[in-house]
Amino acid sequence: MKQTTKTVEAPPVLGAQEWKLMELLWERSPQPAYDLIEACSKREAWHPNTVRTMLARLTRKGALDAQPYKNLYLYSARFTREQLVEAESQTFLQRVFGGAIKPALIHFARRHRLTAEEVREMKRILDENSQPPRA
Repeated sequence: MKQTTKTVEAPPVLGAQEWKLMELLWERSPQPAYDLIEACSKREAWHPNTVRTMLARLTRKGALDAQPYKNLYLYSARFTREQLVEAESQTFLQRVFGGAIKPALIHFARRHRLTAEEVREMKRILDENSQPPRA
């Protein structure tokens, strides 16, 4: 019998507005379009058609699941926030810094003030992730 391997889908790249809609679904899922439209009209003053269009686009991109329930669809995120942050970080790092982490860290460290606690945390993380010198 031939075994098939399940491929893991890569998280899609999202636009700024799509992130806002995803945040609502990470707060609570699943949700019907009606609840998302209501929340977006309060938070962002978006027209209902804008929300419907984004739901359709996010579903096509594979970011959302749309499960039929009675006479509507319930939407839920297919990826965690952490998975999408990781994918977005890799895309950004590749696009802006050629995939190199050192210039990215230097860039942000020089342009943003860090608290003493943040510096300690960064040092701890760097120490944990540093490789021993090669012999």
